[in-house]
Formats: sequence, C-alpha cells, structure tokens
Amino acid sequence: MKKRLAAVLLSVLICVPLSAGVYAEDLPDMTALETAAPVDNSLPAKSAILIEQESGRVLFEKNADEVLPPASITKVMTLLLVMEALDEGRISIDDMVTCSEHAESMGGSQIWFKAGEQMTVDDLLKATAISSANDASVALAEMIAGSEEAFVGLMNERAQQLEMTNTHFVNATGLDAEGHVTTARDIATMSRELLRHPKITEYSSVWMSELRDGQTQLVNTNKLVRFYDGCTGLKTGTTNGAGSCLSASATRKGMSLVAVTLGSPTSAERFSAARGLLDYGFANYTRVELPPLEGLDAVPVRHGVAQEVSVLSETPGAVIVKASDKDAIEQQAELLEDVEAPVEAGQMLGKVTVRVGESVLCEYNLVAAEGVERMTFGNALKELLCRLIAM
Repeated sequence: MKKRLAAVLLSVLICVPLSAGVYAEDLPDMTALETAAPVDNSLPAKSAILIEQESGRVLFEKNADEVLPPASITKVMTLLLVMEALDEGRISIDDMVTCSEHAESMGGSQIWFKAGEQMTVDDLLKATAISSANDASVALAEMIAGSEEAFVGLMNERAQQLEMTNTHFVNATGLDAEGHVTTARDIATMSRELLRHPKITEYSSVWMSELRDGQTQLVNTNKLVRFYDGCTGLKTGTTNGAGSCLSASATRKGMSLVAVTLGSPTSAERFSAARGLLDYGFANYTRVELPPLEGLDAVPVRHGVAQEVSVLSETPGAVIVKASDKDAIEQQAELLEDVEAPVEAGQMLGKVTVRVGESVLCEYNLVAAEGVERMTFGNALKELLCRLIAM
C-alpha cells in the first residue's frame, strides 16, 4: 500500500512545475497518510480539539485553550471574511484583483503574484485555499479593506463577534509575528463558521487545480483531501514558530466533524493526529434525527374565545450521541398548565428536553398551533348570536 501511494504522489510531483510551489509542508509522508494516532494525551500535538460541526459539541480535547501561533490556519479567518463579502454582494467572484507591491513581497507559500498583475477573486481563492498562497491572501485582504492592516482589524473584530476570546491576529497570512496567536478551540469556532458557507468546499476539497491557463499548478497542502474518505478541507499551517498545524473537516453518513491540531513536531504527525481524531469521531459517535412529538395534550386557555389551544413541536433537528447510546434517547415534554388569552400562533407553550440518562443533549420548543383571541363583550355577543342562529 505504501508503495502504491508513493507512486501516485511521485507522479503528481513530477507533473507539477517548479512554479507551482512545493513547500516543506506539502511533502508527502506515507506514515501520515496511512496511520491514525491514538486519541489520548499521547496525541502528537501540543493542542487539539474535535467538534461536531453542526452543533459545535466537543467530542475530544487536549489543551484546547493553550494560546499558540496558528501559522496559515490564520487564513480560515481570511477566507471567512472573503466568503461573507461575496455573500453580501460587496465583491463578485469574477472581480479582478491587482497585485500590490506589498502582496508581491510576501514570503513562504506563494503563486509569484507580481505587482500590477491581475487575477480574479476566484483564482485567488483557489490559490489561498488549495496552496495556502500568502501573496494571494494579502491581495484579497487589500481588495476588501484597502490594506492588510485594515483587514487585520476586521479579522480581530470578527473574532470578537465569534467569542474567540484567546485570539489576536497581526496579519492575514499566518506568518510568524509577535502577538499573532489563537487556540485550538477558537480555530474550531472559526472553521465551523467558515463551513457555514458551502461554496468554500468548492476550493478546500480540491486536490489539484491550476492558474494562468495551466502555467501554474496547484496541489492541496492538506493531503487528507486526497487520502481521507469524506474530507472537505480545511486548512494547513506550518512555520518555525507554530510547528505543523491543521484544521481538518470531513463528512460521513450525514455527520460532519472538525479536527484541529496545533504544534505537531512534523507534518506527518499532524496528519496522523487529525486522522486519529476524525476516525475516533466517526467510529464512536452518530447523528440521530429526532422525530417530532405527536399527540400532545392541548393547553387550557383562560379568558379566550376557545377553551384550549392545540400544541405543535418545533422541528427538533438532530443530535450527536455515542453510537452505543443511539437507542437510549428520551424526549420529555413539559407544557404550561394553562395560558392567558390572547394566544398567538407560534407562542411558546412548553419545551422538550432531550436526554440520554441524566445527560441533557438539547431542548426545543412546543408552540401554539393556532391563535386564540381574548374573550371580550363584543366576542361574547358575537358567539351568542351565532348560537341563536344555529338553533
């Protein structure tokens, strides 16, 4: 198996011209692509976390609040702000971006974007998400905010909105800089937010692409995209200060996970750690769609034109539970003893608590199926007349 994978990757690298940029973090490692690290304190990362994407539920963590440099995982926030600008119509995927001297000066991973050269937002997204190009990231930042410095201000503002309390950005690329730090937990938060924009996976899940009419080849720095079933992204990062880092996302059987590893000694170990986390999540947890409760008792209405109001449950959605607990889920309904008119359709009349044993998984509301007007003199007279006519 190792020989076969090595042959595939060797053929890929031979086909990629030097201008495509094969960097230290890109170099394949057969052990990393085939081995899942054990999910315990021996996990080869300074800090790590595994969450379920939809709910944000933490399935495993190791030093998840340790403040560390994130390297190019920083670009998750850069990409998030670009996606939000696209969704809000402030920029278009086909807009042309002109490279500045500052963007051209970026070191590390790059596409050799020259000052004065133009590329579309689409191409720069490819370069950033697939090949982690620093020049492309800064060009996008400058397009949105006018300067990288102003864009970094937006990054920190968005981090505060997402309650990423241990994060502070200094640049849009992740290059080592004093005070440029975050945590595995905060990265999981912003990764989850980025994945709310489905279009990002059109870039982050791509193994190979190209720019400049095929003159520049792109190969994804995240090898799990090619070698892990269901991988949808998301972003690698490697610097001397940060070590090898990864935010990896994957979906299987309707359940989506995000695994973050920071500070692995080698690229091989970061992929092994992320694979181990994802394997652990998919093997031990499952997504269960909750059936809505039916046949609920009506709630008595005081001083209303009707004596009671029917009850509906809101759409309960799904919960993530250990695979061994999927048949132990209980839904307990609590309704008000009565309600004062007027009652509006959709008004909350109670709640459902979803449990496994003593552990509360979630809650959702029980609401009025229809409105009930308050009984007034006019309503009483109208009802009396209707009864007389019906006699």
